[in-house]
Amino acid sequence: MGRTNPTFRDFLDSYEDDWARFRRGLRRQHKPHFDRLFERARQHADAAGYMNATDPETAFLVSVLLAQEIELRELRERLDEECREGDGADHEVSRE
Repeated sequence: MGRTNPTFRDFLDSYEDDWARFRRGLRRQHKPHFDRLFERARQHADAAGYMNATDPETAFLVSVLLAQEIELRELRERLDEECREGDGADHEVSRE
């Protein structure tokens, strides 16, 4: 029995094409940030594809949010480490 929905990677390619006019309207300095949203979604394409959602836009948004949460957590940990190394005091960044 075959798939009833296109793969998530196929959806991402099509979805990115749908947003091409929006991208063209962005300022030059914002285009790489826009492109990074799709790169982030592709990082979690296996998980999103496993979900086989009837609404892949939600899977796209959750994939982007997950990638941003991971990056934010890594940055907070690096900042905490640098603060501890910098002056010996414990300057933890708020986790909320």
